[in-house]
Amino acid sequence: MEEKRHTSAEYERELQEIRDGLLYLGALAEKALEEGSKALLERDSESARRLIRADEQIDRLDTELEEKCIRLLALRQPAARDLRFITTAIKITGHLERIGDMAANIAEKILILNDFTQIKPYMDLPRMVEIVRGMIRKSLDALVHEDIELARQVREEDSVIDQLNDQIFRELLTFMMEDPHKIQGCLYIIQISKNLERIADHAESIADMVVYMVTGKNVRHKSASLEQG
Repeated sequence: MEEKRHTSAEYERELQEIRDGLLYLGALAEKALEEGSKALLERDSESARRLIRADEQIDRLDTELEEKCIRLLALRQPAARDLRFITTAIKITGHLERIGDMAANIAEKILILNDFTQIKPYMDLPRMVEIVRGMIRKSLDALVHEDIELARQVREEDSVIDQLNDQIFRELLTFMMEDPHKIQGCLYIIQISKNLERIADHAESIADMVVYMVTGKNVRHKSASLEQG
């Protein structure tokens, strides 16, 4: 009877709903970053406000998806691989929710920055946004397809984001030293860059969880190698 319950069409449908929910939540996080890039490059305050409002939807869906996972654990009592998937999904929803929070935080900084004269053309920040969006998408694709190679790519891209974040900081530090009037605006840009760097860390954490789900090995620490999985 237990085996029949675990292989039922209803059970598989519930698992698929969780997979679909994670992908949709990830798509919303990607869309939020796209809005943020538009708000920054075009000094579009309305896009920034939409981004802030979108965070409420991400928060709501995060709660709904987590409740689905908990209900499935309680009613179906999954084992082995399915158990790892569901417990991993609960953690991933938390990472996606925090990504939404950080995207909203970026939007708040953009609203303030739009009241300043633009300090410099934005080049590295849009590049960071595109890489980070790709990291979110790849980490969730890796989850759905149980693709460790895709998870490895996400980890590699995180180091690129770290380098860009450091580069932006050094460049803006020079601006601030040359002209103290630019300090406040530079600090907001630095905060945006830092939020993007933290979003990349969350995407990397999702990729690490995929490795755990597939292999049972924990690679959350930077020093760990995916080849060990």
